[in-house]
Amino acid sequence: MLSCSNEPEPIVYGSDSCAYCKMTIVSKAHSAQIVTKKGKQIKYDAIECLVKDNLQNYEETEVALILVANYREPGTMLPANDALFVINEKITSPMGANLAATKKDSEIEETSASYTWNELKNHFLLEDSQSQR
Repeated sequence: MLSCSNEPEPIVYGSDSCAYCKMTIVSKAHSAQIVTKKGKQIKYDAIECLVKDNLQNYEETEVALILVANYREPGTMLPANDALFVINEKITSPMGANLAATKKDSEIEETSASYTWNELKNHFLLEDSQSQR
Protein backbone atom coordinates (compact mmCIF):
# COMPACT_ATOMS: atom_id res chain seq x y z
CA MET A 1 0.00 0.00 0.00
CA LEU A 2 1.43 3.38 -0.96
CA SER A 3 1.06 6.19 1.50
CA CYS A 4 2.06 9.82 1.46
CA SER A 5 1.35 10.22 5.17
CA ASN A 6 4.20 11.01 7.52
CA GLU A 7 2.24 9.51 10.41
CA PRO A 8 3.71 6.36 11.98
CA GLU A 9 1.90 3.04 11.66
CA PRO A 10 1.71 0.98 14.83
CA ILE A 11 4.29 -1.78 15.13
CA VAL A 12 2.64 -5.21 15.12
CA TYR A 13 4.66 -6.97 17.80
CA GLY A 14 5.31 -10.64 17.10
CA SER A 15 4.59 -10.11 13.38
CA ASP A 16 6.55 -7.16 11.94
CA SER A 17 10.21 -7.74 11.09
CA CYS A 18 13.16 -5.46 11.74
CA ALA A 19 14.25 -3.67 8.56
CA TYR A 20 17.90 -3.96 9.60
CA CYS A 21 18.48 -7.38 11.21
CA LYS A 22 15.28 -9.11 9.97
CA MET A 23 14.38 -10.42 13.47
CA THR A 24 10.72 -10.38 14.48
CA ILE A 25 9.94 -7.30 16.58
CA VAL A 26 8.79 -8.46 20.02
CA SER A 27 10.07 -5.99 22.64
CA LYS A 28 7.82 -3.01 23.30
CA ALA A 29 10.63 -1.51 25.42
CA HIS A 30 13.28 -1.45 22.66
CA SER A 31 11.55 -1.05 19.28
CA ALA A 32 11.98 1.94 16.99
CA GLN A 33 10.67 3.37 13.74
CA ILE A 34 11.53 5.78 10.94
CA VAL A 35 8.90 7.40 8.74
CA THR A 36 10.36 8.94 5.58
CA LYS A 37 9.05 12.11 4.01
CA LYS A 38 7.59 9.89 1.27
CA GLY A 39 5.61 7.97 3.91
CA LYS A 40 7.70 4.78 3.99
CA GLN A 41 7.45 2.97 7.34
CA ILE A 42 10.71 1.42 8.55
CA LYS A 43 10.45 -0.59 11.76
CA TYR A 44 13.18 -1.97 14.04
CA ASP A 45 13.39 -4.48 16.87
CA ALA A 46 16.09 -2.47 18.65
CA ILE A 47 17.29 1.11 18.82
CA GLU A 48 20.78 -0.04 17.84
CA CYS A 49 19.34 -1.39 14.56
CA LEU A 50 17.66 1.97 13.95
CA VAL A 51 20.88 3.89 14.54
CA LYS A 52 22.99 1.66 12.29
CA ASP A 53 20.41 1.65 9.47
CA ASN A 54 19.88 5.41 9.79
CA LEU A 55 23.60 6.13 9.58
CA GLN A 56 24.12 3.78 6.62
CA ASN A 57 21.03 4.41 4.53
CA TYR A 58 19.13 7.62 5.29
CA GLU A 59 19.95 11.29 4.97
CA GLU A 60 18.31 13.63 7.49
CA THR A 61 16.53 15.35 4.60
CA GLU A 62 14.71 12.07 3.75
CA VAL A 63 13.37 11.44 7.25
CA ALA A 64 10.13 12.92 8.55
CA LEU A 65 10.04 11.18 11.91
CA ILE A 66 12.21 8.97 14.11
CA LEU A 67 10.52 7.27 17.05
CA VAL A 68 11.99 5.12 19.81
CA ALA A 69 10.30 3.03 22.49
CA ASN A 70 10.12 4.58 25.93
CA TYR A 71 11.88 1.99 28.11
CA ARG A 72 9.98 3.15 31.22
CA GLU A 73 6.60 2.96 29.43
CA PRO A 74 6.83 -0.03 27.03
CA GLY A 75 4.51 0.33 24.07
CA THR A 76 4.76 4.14 23.96
CA MET A 77 7.07 5.89 21.53
CA LEU A 78 9.11 9.10 21.82
CA PRO A 79 10.56 11.30 19.10
CA ALA A 80 14.29 10.52 19.05
CA ASN A 81 15.18 14.18 19.53
CA ASP A 82 13.13 14.25 22.76
CA ALA A 83 14.71 11.11 24.21
CA LEU A 84 17.70 10.43 26.42
CA PHE A 85 19.51 7.27 25.35
CA VAL A 86 20.97 5.13 28.11
CA ILE A 87 23.60 2.42 27.88
CA ASN A 88 23.78 0.24 30.98
CA GLU A 89 24.76 -3.41 31.35
CA LYS A 90 21.55 -4.01 33.35
CA ILE A 91 19.52 -3.25 30.20
CA THR A 92 19.12 -6.27 27.95
CA SER A 93 18.33 -4.94 24.49
CA PRO A 94 17.60 -7.37 21.61
CA MET A 95 20.91 -6.87 19.79
CA GLY A 96 23.13 -6.70 22.88
CA ALA A 97 24.02 -2.99 22.98
CA ASN A 98 22.42 -2.59 26.45
CA LEU A 99 20.62 0.44 25.02
CA ALA A 100 17.27 2.02 25.86
CA ALA A 101 15.52 5.37 25.54
CA THR A 102 13.66 7.40 28.14
CA LYS A 103 12.21 10.88 28.39
CA LYS A 104 14.98 13.44 28.83
CA ASP A 105 13.77 14.37 32.33
CA SER A 106 13.81 10.76 33.60
CA GLU A 107 16.02 9.62 36.43
CA ILE A 108 18.79 7.29 35.30
CA GLU A 109 21.22 5.19 37.23
CA GLU A 110 24.56 6.85 37.90
CA THR A 111 26.39 3.92 36.32
CA SER A 112 24.68 4.58 32.98
CA ALA A 113 26.16 6.40 30.03
CA SER A 114 23.57 8.75 28.56
CA TYR A 115 23.36 10.39 25.16
CA THR A 116 21.17 12.69 23.11
CA TRP A 117 20.13 11.44 19.65
CA ASN A 118 23.06 13.15 17.90
CA GLU A 119 25.52 11.99 20.58
CA LEU A 120 24.24 8.42 20.20
CA LYS A 121 24.77 8.50 16.43
CA ASN A 122 28.33 9.78 17.00
CA HIS A 123 28.91 7.03 19.59
CA PHE A 124 27.94 4.37 17.02
CA LEU A 125 30.06 6.02 14.31
CA LEU A 126 33.06 5.96 16.65
CA GLU A 127 32.39 2.31 17.57
CA ASP A 128 32.17 1.34 13.89
CA SER A 129 35.40 3.14 13.00
CA GLN A 130 37.26 1.48 15.91
CA SER A 131 35.97 -1.99 15.02
CA GLN A 132 37.15 -1.61 11.41
CA ARG A 133 40.77 -1.09 12.48
